[in-house]
Amino acid sequence: MFPVLFWTPWDPLIILAFGLALWAQFRVKGTYNKWAKVQASSGLTGYEAARRLLDRHGLYDVPVEPVQGQLTDHYDPIKRVVRLSESVYYENSIAAVSVACHEVGHAIQHAQRYPMLVLRHRMFPVVNLASGVAPFLFLVGILLQAAGLILLGIIFYAAAVAFQLVTLPVEFDASNRARKLMTAEGFITRAEEGGVAKVLNAAALTYVAATLVAVLELLKFVWIFTQNRE
Repeated sequence: MFPVLFWTPWDPLIILAFGLALWAQFRVKGTYNKWAKVQASSGLTGYEAARRLLDRHGLYDVPVEPVQGQLTDHYDPIKRVVRLSESVYYENSIAAVSVACHEVGHAIQHAQRYPMLVLRHRMFPVVNLASGVAPFLFLVGILLQAAGLILLGIIFYAAAVAFQLVTLPVEFDASNRARKLMTAEGFITRAEEGGVAKVLNAAALTYVAATLVAVLELLKFVWIFTQNRE
């Protein structure tokens, strides 16, 4: 007989992890909004900082484009484009320059074939399919009491979790590159480094929290599978 699916020994930890994830989202928005009000001493906008860093690394063919929304900034590795939210693209705040340089960090990773980024790109097609199929397999396996389908769903979900784990060093490395380059290029002063660190660390925490939730959910699914096998 199947165990109760809506409450397992892992659920209290999952609830705490979800709470951490919500707090991380709240913190990143609050931190960004705070430092978005502080102008960078260099006077550079997010676009100008991004463009200068790209050019410094010979990435003249990588454009920087504005995109609607808040905190929608990203680097598109397929089209090789740095996309910055309008508040980052046009503003010259500590927050804007920090976020812009972080995204350029990904473009530099791509150009230098940073191993973890290469691995992440290779995993993406498989994980994109697996993450969509995994819940369906798991649910059907539960309903049909088919241990094989449950196990297959767990394997697919594990691939998605592995993808998130690989994402962590990619994000941390991009932030570390951004902080070093911003100082070296004179985009920020030593006194402004604290604000940059707070903006980038808050963003990194969202990835950590999301990964923690995913890992705990995977452990929950494994627990359900082992209980069904008994």
